[in-house]
Amino acid sequence: MDWVDQTWQKIEKKLSITSKRTDNNLLVYTTENNRFVNKRGIFWWTNGFWPGILWLMYSQTKDESYKKIANNLEVILDEALSNLEHLHHDVGFMWLLSSVANYKLTGNPQSKKRALTAANILAARFNIAGNFIRAWNEDRFGWAIIDCMMNIPLLYWATEQTQDPRFKHIAQGHANRTLETFIRPDGSVNHINVFGPETGEFVESLGGQGYGLGSSWTRGQAWAIYGFILSYIYTKEQKYLDAAKSVSHYFIAALASKDDFVPDCDFRAPKEPIYKDTTAGVIAACGMIEISKNVPEFEKDLYLNSAMKILKQTEQRYADWSEQEDSIVQAGTESYNNGHNIPIIYGDYFFIEAISKLRGNDILFW
Repeated sequence: MDWVDQTWQKIEKKLSITSKRTDNNLLVYTTENNRFVNKRGIFWWTNGFWPGILWLMYSQTKDESYKKIANNLEVILDEALSNLEHLHHDVGFMWLLSSVANYKLTGNPQSKKRALTAANILAARFNIAGNFIRAWNEDRFGWAIIDCMMNIPLLYWATEQTQDPRFKHIAQGHANRTLETFIRPDGSVNHINVFGPETGEFVESLGGQGYGLGSSWTRGQAWAIYGFILSYIYTKEQKYLDAAKSVSHYFIAALASKDDFVPDCDFRAPKEPIYKDTTAGVIAACGMIEISKNVPEFEKDLYLNSAMKILKQTEQRYADWSEQEDSIVQAGTESYNNGHNIPIIYGDYFFIEAISKLRGNDILFW
């Protein structure tokens, strides 16, 4: 594990610099001119990832400066939490990595209240007729997306905290509907499914952020891998573990043809142009590490070794360890049609989380 320890040392050095020179009120999204920026606003779904990085660093180093900044950012997020009309399905991403992380590490009662408020907002989006959590707002009443598998851990956590099973029932209802309608027979996944909001029946799939209808948006694959293994961890339902494994097998097989074992942003896109998405790789790696902990002994290496290969190739080819650049993981992609070859904060978050896991840190903020 020399590479893991060496990489963690690089992370500690880098974050000791970037955390100090970044505005303590900034909810980071990407970088411009090598410096962290956020032009997405207080309601943007990625606003939990910088606090999440800070809490990961605090959990490993006990450096109070990380805790202080993360606490401040959590308070800033209260503006979003008090404006319900602007929030949607991604409250899990926002408050799992800020408030739940804080509560798990420090026992802060205010953090628990914030996270339970967010859980109630997420639960209120559940469509009873269709067994799904509605995505986004406006007129998308029947839309659901694969990303939401990463939000529902907030509901499992809420049941653990309150002993109220309704949160868990909603989470499993959504997970079951996702399993039935998003996972294709070959282990690839849809990004967006549309259901009849009144009847709950399946209407159609949409191409979403991938190349197009029927393609294989890799970050969606990664959300499925990590999301389903998290549902298994909370419920011990074998079907969720099997789903995570199935999508992983598809992901690993698709990477076998890549020289660098780092995914493009869609596994079913034209050969040219090539748009890499390092964020999809590091998210999938986090999920595969968790799968390796939950399968029989002789299955572990497939998932752990694949995760290690993704992470090593990402670090060696796409990491920037210089003091001039704030971000670590480069070559992220927002979607097939825009936002190519940029650092995105969740790329750094999941890379750091994965290395933290490999060092034996078993704290799950999800």
